[in-house]
Amino acid sequence: MWRSNACRCWEEEETYVLCRTTARREKEKAIRSRFSARIEKSLGQLAQRVASGKLKDRGKIEHRLGRIEARYPSVADLYEMQLMETEGQLRVDWQMRPERRTRQETREGDYLLRTNLQADSAAELWTKYMQLTEAEAVFRTLKSGLLIRPLFHQLEARVEAHILVAFLGYALWVTLKHLLQRKQSPPIPARALALLTTVQSADIVLPTTDGREIRLRRVTTLTTEQKNLLALLGMNLPEYFDLNFECSVNSATA
Repeated sequence: MWRSNACRCWEEEETYVLCRTTARREKEKAIRSRFSARIEKSLGQLAQRVASGKLKDRGKIEHRLGRIEARYPSVADLYEMQLMETEGQLRVDWQMRPERRTRQETREGDYLLRTNLQADSAAELWTKYMQLTEAEAVFRTLKSGLLIRPLFHQLEARVEAHILVAFLGYALWVTLKHLLQRKQSPPIPARALALLTTVQSADIVLPTTDGREIRLRRVTTLTTEQKNLLALLGMNLPEYFDLNFECSVNSATA
C-alpha cells in the first residue's frame, strides 16, 4: 500500500511527489530497531568497562565513543552520549533523545520523487517512475543474468547485430520469467538458466571398417532437478538430433 501527494514548482518547472509506503515503513522500522539494539549494547558495554575501572584513559574512551558513532551512523544522532567526570571518576552517560526518535519515526516509509515530466495526477507520475525502474532492471538483467557485456564495435552492422542479440536474449528471458510465474513456487529465471547450462549435445563418432564414420548426436543425461524444471515448463528434450540439415546462408561469407 502506498500514498502520494504532488507539489508543483512552477519556477523550476519540476514536480515533487511525496510517497508513503507501508512496506517500506515496516522495513525501515525493523532496520532502526536492529541498529538501536546494537548501539545500546555497545554503549552499555563501554559504560560498564569505564565504571569498573578497566578503562581509565579519557582519550581511549572518547575514541571508543567515536567508533561506536561511526559504526551506527543511521541511529547515532538519536542518542546523547557524554563522558562525565565526578570526583576524579570517569563515567559514560547516554540516553535516547525521544524528540529525535519521534521525528525519525514520522519520516520512515516516506521518500520524495523529483521529476520534470508532466502528468495529471501523482499516480500517473508514479507509473512513469516505475517504467524507469523497469528499464534499469532490463540493463541489470542484460549485464548480470544474460552476461551480455558492452562491446565497442567499429561498424554499424556489428552494432545493430549486437543490439539484436541483446534484444532476443532479453525477450527469451522475459518469456521464461512469465512461464515460471504461472507455476506455484517457481525458481527465478537466473536459477532456471543456471540449471540448464549443463544440458549439452554431443556427437558420438563411430568409425566403420570401410573408413566411414557414423555420427550420433545425443543429449546429455538430465538430472532430477533438470527434469523437474522442464516438466514445470511443459517441455521435453529429444534423445538425439537429426544431423540432416543445411545452413541457411553461405558459411564462408556469413
